[in-house]
Amino acid sequence: MVQINLPQNSKVEKGKFFKDKTGSKNIRKVNIYRWDPSTGENPRIDTYEVDMDNCPSKVLDLLNKIKNEIDPSIAYRRSCAHGVCGSCAMNMDGKNGLACTKPHSEIKGDINIYPLPHLKVLKDLIGDLSTLYKQYESVEPWLKTTSKTEKENIQSKKDRAKLDGLYECIMCACCSTSCPSYWWNGEKYLGPAVLLQAYRWIIDSRDEDRKERLKKVADELKLYRCHTIMNCTNACPKGLNPAKAIASIKKMLATS
Repeated sequence: MVQINLPQNSKVEKGKFFKDKTGSKNIRKVNIYRWDPSTGENPRIDTYEVDMDNCPSKVLDLLNKIKNEIDPSIAYRRSCAHGVCGSCAMNMDGKNGLACTKPHSEIKGDINIYPLPHLKVLKDLIGDLSTLYKQYESVEPWLKTTSKTEKENIQSKKDRAKLDGLYECIMCACCSTSCPSYWWNGEKYLGPAVLLQAYRWIIDSRDEDRKERLKKVADELKLYRCHTIMNCTNACPKGLNPAKAIASIKKMLATS
């Protein structure tokens, strides 16, 4: 059997234990990944006993309760709390998702919360999305047209319907960070989130740059590192299908 030795400073250690002080009989343990680069210490898992009688239904509510009432030092992203902004994407119970839409009642046993996999960790549950955003910028996600008319750019209902299942993407990175191909080739493979956005503009009937858009993604590493593992579709908290979008790009390139 192969044995993998991790560098000493990357080994996750057992962290602090925060015992419940409320006396509640409805207690759940929450294990949270903690790492602060300013301390020079190894990452650790802190455990919190939380009174569930006074906690709303979502994992984000649970994190807010811990931060507000138990340990204010914990760091994570959050904003809209309605599944729109994608800020609170993290790994909960072994699956990527949005903390604001994930009910903690669906998690059996202890609640384990980690940052999104593959990403460099900035602090605690905050992953570094800078590479993903640069890749997103590279597909030029905006309408490109030579028309200079000031009138409304009309689109038929049929053409508009082609964008359903694409425009709803909130770039939370749950799909890309669940993709083994992106783990292995994250610097060059665009990943499902960015390729879904690329297809959204390729298929838009109002856009006049389809050939150039296809040419930009027609690369062995940028596009064809997708091996249709389908983790991306399973992980999407919005119920979208990035794998289908990637397959559609491949088909367009093969038939054009």
